[in-house]
This record gives sequence, C-alpha cells and structure tokens, in this order.
Amino acid sequence: MKDKVLVTDIQKFAVNDGPGIRTLVFLKGCPLRCEWCHNPETQSPFPEIYWKNRLCVQCGACLEACPNQAINPPISMEKARLEETAYHKIIRDKCDRCMACVAACRYEALSIAGNPMSVDEILDEVEKDRLFYENSGGGMTLSGGEPTFHANFSIRLLKSAKSRGLHTCLDTNGFCEWDTLIRVAETADIVLYDLKHMDPVIHKKKTGVDNKKILKNLSLLSETGLDIWVRIPVIPGFNDTMDFHNQASGFLSQLPGKISRVDLLPFHNWCQDKYGWLGIDWPMKAVDAMDSSFLDIPADLYRDKGLYTTIGGSGFEASGQAAAG
Repeated sequence: MKDKVLVTDIQKFAVNDGPGIRTLVFLKGCPLRCEWCHNPETQSPFPEIYWKNRLCVQCGACLEACPNQAINPPISMEKARLEETAYHKIIRDKCDRCMACVAACRYEALSIAGNPMSVDEILDEVEKDRLFYENSGGGMTLSGGEPTFHANFSIRLLKSAKSRGLHTCLDTNGFCEWDTLIRVAETADIVLYDLKHMDPVIHKKKTGVDNKKILKNLSLLSETGLDIWVRIPVIPGFNDTMDFHNQASGFLSQLPGKISRVDLLPFHNWCQDKYGWLGIDWPMKAVDAMDSSFLDIPADLYRDKGLYTTIGGSGFEASGQAAAG
C-alpha cells in the first residue's frame, strides 16, 4: 500500500469544478496525452523540474551542482528571457531528476513539480478552508492527472475526506477498467466525467488513446444512480463543430441511466507558461482562448435534448447561464 503519492498542486478557491467554493487536489500521473492539456506537469508519474526563466539570474550554481551534465551554461538574462528564444536551462534527455540543481538554486528559478504527500497531509491542507465550504456548499475535488491511476490511494483519500465531513468530487477521464472506476467513483459525492470526442480515431490522434472504454464506462456509470456531471472541454479544431455537439448530445441523452448536468468548457491557453517551464513546445500556444459566447448555440442542443447544461462549469447557479431541458 502506497502511503504517499505525488501531488503537483493544491489549488484553493476554485468555483468551476463542482458545487460551491472548492479546493482542487492534483495527483500526478495520467494515461492520456491530450494535446491541449492544461496541466502538463500532471501527465508523467515521476517528479519533474520547472525552470522559470523570469526568475533565473544565470548564476551557474545549477551547472556546478549537476552530476550528469544536464544543464546548459549560462547566457545573458536578457537573451534567456526573450519570448522567441530556444534556450532552456535543463537538457531533459540527460536529466535523471536527482534534483541537485533545485537544491542549488537560491532564486526559486528551479522547482519540483510533484511532491509526495500522504492522505492526512493533503486533507490537513484542504481543511484549512472548511469555513468556505460550509458557507458555499463546496468541498474537495480530486483531479489530476487521473485519480484512477492511483486508485487505492484515491479511495483512501475520498473516504477519509468523507469521514472528516468534507463534500467530495472525483474528476476523471474514465480511461481505466470498469471495476477500478466504480470502486473509486462510489466513494465520491459527485463524479465529474470528461467527454472529449465521439470518434475513436480522432480521439486517439489527439489524446493517445481511443474512446471505446471511456464511452462504455460512462454508459455503465449512468446506471449506478451516482451524481454525474459530464464535462466537455471544447477545443478549436478538435470538437468545436456542430456535428460533434449533435453526436455528443444525442449520446448523452440516450444513456441507459441519468446524468445530472453537462458542462461545456471553452478552451483557454493560460497554461502556456507551464509548458515553457517544462521545456515543452506546446503546439496550441498560438491558439486564442475561446469566448464563452461561442458555446451559446451548442449549449441549446444539449438543453433541447433534456440535458441540464452550463457554459464554463460554474458551481454556482447563474441567471441565464444554464437552463433545464
């Protein structure tokens, strides 16, 4: 039994990932490689190193500390900070993540993405905002990465949260074996379930896996009576067509069981700094964030099929934002 897992962030005051004001716990490790992923640091199950060029003074301390010659020599701070620069401090294919460079950095330009935490350590941090949860109907949302990737730990965390009187949401992409999904899902108050595309070929091209298991698991999950919110990240050039929304709304409305709501989540590119910190050339960095008004007409397709639908996934009711079908 693993006593700890890697956590990349515990984000407070979230209002778009379940009801009320919530704290998001991001576990590290995911079987998908979505091209638009807003949390690239959660994909690998191993610790990684951020290099934040805006904080780096090019002092060379990390170069001296590295035992693997995985650090590029200093250049001028001005050149390193240019937006179009190809310079990156870490030579990733030589790095074994010993973290000697992080320890040597005095300016916090190098930091670790993914720190081991126990169930109690996580919940002690989450509980600091209990007053906000009680006043708003919020709680903890377990996200990632993919929580079912750490199924046994996720179950312990969700059960422990419930024993402390915390409301819980499980945010999952559904790509796992059914027996794993249901074991984790039934320990949460609400399941936030991602639906990305209906076509298995297109799905695999942009996420690395096809969607057959995901769609089957959603169908099975709908029959359990659990509170399910389906979340659809709407991505330019991937699933932003009316044809997709027609297919998706038809599929969801014909599930054998009930889902509580659908959240259409417009694409944003606010995560591009994290790709730079990891030394990854993000192919979507030049794609503009999507205006939420672009989803007004698609949202009506879901509502017309009897699906309660929001744009943006706010955990608070907003006049005109969503309508019961």
